[in-house]
Amino acid sequence: MLHARALIDLTVTLHRRTPRSDSLVILPDDEAAVGNAVDVLLDRARHSVNLTLPGSVEQARFGAPVLARRRMGGCKRNVRLLCTPHGLNAQLTRAAKRGAGRVETRVTRSALAEVLIADGRFALVRADLQGDGDCVLIVQDPAVARTLDLLFAGVWGGAMPPAEHVRVNQRLSSDMARSILDRLRDGTTDAVGAREIEVSLRTYRRHVADIMRELGANSRFQAGMRAVELGLLSSED
Repeated sequence: MLHARALIDLTVTLHRRTPRSDSLVILPDDEAAVGNAVDVLLDRARHSVNLTLPGSVEQARFGAPVLARRRMGGCKRNVRLLCTPHGLNAQLTRAAKRGAGRVETRVTRSALAEVLIADGRFALVRADLQGDGDCVLIVQDPAVARTLDLLFAGVWGGAMPPAEHVRVNQRLSSDMARSILDRLRDGTTDAVGAREIEVSLRTYRRHVADIMRELGANSRFQAGMRAVELGLLSSED
């Protein structure tokens, strides 16, 4: 997961291991300075632009400039946008559509830091560092940027397109589905689960098969964990 604290700690730790003094630059969280840094990074991009938004696009430092550049043709690369359900608002959806289909969006419940990565070689990370306050880290060390890109890819692989996210949440929001998901997460056997929610074993197994198909899960336990990732269930007992 792209946890903000883990990303920041990783970035700073890897920076300290490299002899290059310019591998990490700290900018103040100033709109003009950040906007200029975003422009420079987008100009450097030759293959890919990956962006994460932990909240709404209005709250983001990187999101609005990237989508504006994309909309006006100033960003020639496809943008992969990873956001939380909170960030998937109407304005973000419209902005992505105006990007002529070159903004691919996926939704995750994972905790995200605000990160912008170009070609897996350069990155911007928004951070709150002790002693520096809110700031933006400009990562120019390829090894660090590549590590951030791999973390992005890991979360991206488990995230859903917006339409699928909405559909799965709607299909699995019934009391019956949630009761079964609770039992799948806890490892309850089919026989016990059917008895607890007072349905036949055959009916219970049919519901389980439907849920696993909706979640793309290969096992009952995986279905329960997937439901937690999507926010359909709490991880707490």
